[in-house]
Amino acid sequence: MTSERLRFAIETGGLVLPDDGPLALIGAPADAPVDMLDTSRLTVIQTDAAAHDGWVARGLPTATAPEGRFAAAIVTLPRARDAAEARLALAARHANMVVIDGAKTDGVEAILKALRQRVTLDGQVSKAHGRCAWVRPGDALADWLRPTQAQNAHGDWVAPGIFSADAPDEASVALAAALSALKGDVADLGAGWGWLSRGILRHHGVKTLHLVETEKTALDCARLNVTDPRAVFHWADATAWTPPQPAGAHAPRKLDAVVMNPPFHTGRRADPALGRAFIEAAARVLAPHGQLWMVANRHLPYETALIALFRDVAEIGGDSRFKLLHAARVIRARR
Repeated sequence: MTSERLRFAIETGGLVLPDDGPLALIGAPADAPVDMLDTSRLTVIQTDAAAHDGWVARGLPTATAPEGRFAAAIVTLPRARDAAEARLALAARHANMVVIDGAKTDGVEAILKALRQRVTLDGQVSKAHGRCAWVRPGDALADWLRPTQAQNAHGDWVAPGIFSADAPDEASVALAAALSALKGDVADLGAGWGWLSRGILRHHGVKTLHLVETEKTALDCARLNVTDPRAVFHWADATAWTPPQPAGAHAPRKLDAVVMNPPFHTGRRADPALGRAFIEAAARVLAPHGQLWMVANRHLPYETALIALFRDVAEIGGDSRFKLLHAARVIRARR
């Protein structure tokens, strides 16, 4: 855990944070302990909606981007190398001291090797299958900064670290081709940078499409990629999202369809529970006549969750890598 490495570095490894000035905690999960830090000086920087909401609930100042100067920035490394470099460069732009905290499985060794070619590390410790290091980089990381959004080879707006940034995901392409006669109010849960949403909006019967995405950088790209006026954007945890209530309505809004290519990893670890949470969310927001269309990796056992929540479940396509699934007639719990 991040807290184990940071605590160990502070208590026994020689990390001495500045006595004065604000501190930034960048990218840390919402359950990370901060009792080893002076929380009166702390601002959390988090672009994931679920983690952002978690920090707000804990009563700490929380923002989506750093502003002004910090005495030190404590950076939790993301999995993607380009996102890790960009996050460290952003921290270096705003802070005199940068503390790097990462797991080996998230590439911390490679990042530290690259850092040593540019600057001298002030110190480092190994703990909990990872490393925590600290440095005063100055402007040595300036070339690691990347545009917040940039166009890929296909002309789509993407950002460092987001899923399938180089090209449309093949599973999403297959799912879009399998959709039939969508209409009414629809949601794309885990919309990413918006490629699948554009496919959904090719169906003229769609009245409104809700793009629900937890990662703000991806959703900001979707706003650029999806310009259809029927699109409504929601920065939210898709597993907890509820459709907005129509003005004057007395009952919760329910949707006619949900389309999704849900994530199936937590970090580098396959996590079927995440996909099941997406399926449960879809069942919760669908009307009795509503339909779910989804794609999943072939090996993930989502059929059990679908059968428990829908009366009609069928595989409608796919290949050796992924499967296309359709479900209808939500099973409502008896009162």
